Amino acid sequence: MEEVKVCRVSKVVQTHRIFPFDLNPFGFLYGGRLMTLVDDAASISVSRHCRRGAVTASLDQFNFLKPLHANHSVCIETYISGVHRKSMEVFVKVIGEDLVTGERYLAATSFMTFVAIPSHMNEETNFTLPKVQPETSEEKLVCAGYEQRRQHRLLEREAYKTFSNQLSLELPWM
Repeated sequence: MEEVKVCRVSKVVQTHRIFPFDLNPFGFLYGGRLMTLVDDAASISVSRHCRRGAVTASLDQFNFLKPLHANHSVCIETYISGVHRKSMEVFVKVIGEDLVTGERYLAATSFMTFVAIPSHMNEETNFTLPKVQPETSEEKLVCAGYEQRRQHRLLEREAYKTFSNQLSLELPWM
C-alpha cells in the first residue's frame, strides 16, 4: 500500500533576528545568508517526510519580493509540495516582520528539489517515497501546480545540459 503523508508532517518554521553582520552593503539581509537558512529548513522538511538521506538537486527561481531589514525577523516556512519516485519538491515561503510595528510581509518564495539517495541514514537502494497530501487551502494551491512545475524543470534541465556541455573547463590564465 502506498504511504501518504500530509504536508504538515514536513512543515518547518524557523525564525531568526536579522543582525547587522547579516546585512549586505545596502543594509538588507544578504541573499546568500537567506539562501543558507532556506536550504537548512528545506532539508529538515525533506528528512521529516522521507526519513532518509537526500541532497539538494535544484533551486527554482528564488523570488526576492521585499528586502529584509536589520532588526526585523525572517521567518522561513517550508514543506513538501510534491513527490516523484526519488525526488521531492519543497515549497519555501519567507516572511519578514518589523519587530517594532508587528507588520509582516512576504519577502521571498521558491521551490527546491531534493533527491533521496542511499546514505549512512538508509543504505537500501530500492525504496519509494511517501506521497504528499495537502490539507489547507494554501497547501492545495501550492501542491496543485507540482506536476506542471516538474515537467518545466525537466525541460529546463535538458536545455541546461546542452548549454553546459559547451562550456570551457580551461583556466583563462593557462
